[in-house]
Amino acid sequence: MDNYLEATHDLYKEAALTPDVGLCCTTNPIWELPGLKIPKIMQEMNYGCGSTVHARDLTNNPKMLYVGVGGGMELLQFSYFNRQKGGVIGVDVVDEMLQASRQNFKEAEALNPWFKSEFVELKKGDAMNLPVEDNSIDVAAQNCLFNIFKADDLKKAIAEMYRVLKPHGRLVMSDPTCEQPMNDELRNDDRLRALCLSGSLPIAEYVKMLTDAGFGTIEIRARKPYRILDPKHYNTDELIYIESIEVAAIKDQMPEDGPCIFTGKAAIYFGDDDYVDDKKGHILLKNQPLAVCDKTAAALASLGRDDIFISESTWHYDGGGCC
Repeated sequence: MDNYLEATHDLYKEAALTPDVGLCCTTNPIWELPGLKIPKIMQEMNYGCGSTVHARDLTNNPKMLYVGVGGGMELLQFSYFNRQKGGVIGVDVVDEMLQASRQNFKEAEALNPWFKSEFVELKKGDAMNLPVEDNSIDVAAQNCLFNIFKADDLKKAIAEMYRVLKPHGRLVMSDPTCEQPMNDELRNDDRLRALCLSGSLPIAEYVKMLTDAGFGTIEIRARKPYRILDPKHYNTDELIYIESIEVAAIKDQMPEDGPCIFTGKAAIYFGDDDYVDDKKGHILLKNQPLAVCDKTAAALASLGRDDIFISESTWHYDGGGCC
């Protein structure tokens, strides 16, 4: 095991044995769902930087996988949508974190009459060698884990997620990102990497890792402030601004003209006709915003029309539209 992975293992072993509120990540609102109560200990062990639980991903009892179990909070949330034995698989390399989750599930059972620990199958394993069959998962997720990995290990982890997903399955993730360069001292600091700080990639590089693995559709669902690395506390000459993003990568067939990447752009037609048809599968109704991927936005802009407005990226996409 590489040194940085050892440092990560040790850090989260301690976080399992002694919960550390706000250890590495941001405080996020807890999903409010009818009949769902989150034990306090799970909230204290919420070592994520966003949420990977989205109701629109979780219809029809999907088979789910969550890598890096934390205190089990998102596993419990996923179980809300699939109340079947083994409907959710949780994988973690840290024995102590798996044990903590098992214990936390007992508290969850006491608070939630509908929940049974058997809904979640916990397995020991690492993200680069998942103990899961090919093409067996509808929704896979990780929260504030992949940013820790160095490039070669990140490629392996993403390839493993792609392997276990069914066709049209989706990988839902939340990770820190950073558009500014970081010096080698920060990048090679094993503890800062384990703390989800110095492994942050620019969004374009992050997305390319996903499309290089074969994911044909990428959705940027949220982009939020995360942390500051400042010269007083870190080895840097300037302030470094880190954000967190929530992303879904869908195992669609790769289009011939490249992946569809949604960053929250919209097209609005405001001309004299009822609609405009670009003859490439996109119909814009008058005065009706249409969510479009970046590729389609560029194609519409290239038409040179003065009655179609293309918005900038909002970095928020919640489905719909056309590509």
